[in-house]
Amino acid sequence: MKRSVLTLLMVLGTVILVEAQQKLPTATEMATKSIEALDKKVKLNPTQKNVIYNYMVDMCKDQLELSKKQQAGTAGEDDITRFYKGQNATNASIRNILKGDQQAQYDEFLEEQARGGQKKKKKGKHDKEEEEVVTGISGLKLPNN
Repeated sequence: MKRSVLTLLMVLGTVILVEAQQKLPTATEMATKSIEALDKKVKLNPTQKNVIYNYMVDMCKDQLELSKKQQAGTAGEDDITRFYKGQNATNASIRNILKGDQQAQYDEFLEEQARGGQKKKKKGKHDKEEEEVVTGISGLKLPNN
């Protein structure tokens, strides 16, 4: 009897733990969300979108890899430094693709991201507009269509 109760508790605990864990977005989902936000700010042409999307996918893959290493406790300072150097190189490459005013808008976009995300207008009670800050992984999730 004790064994079956213990087994049941272990299974129940595992089920609760699995349900509690949030599914991380993929690199392509993260890149898609980022390119959509960037396009709203910078107004990219189709060629720019495609090239920048590829850069972002690679950067998001590196970010997810670093995140997994950090969660496992195996990430070192070299890994973090390598990621930030790669991120800086990617940002420089993206900036080189942009023309004129787009570069200044991209710099503003990066500053917004560093501050924690974009502010969205959201209708609140009594039709007053409130600002909602979208940050972290929830800010990267694609809307369910």
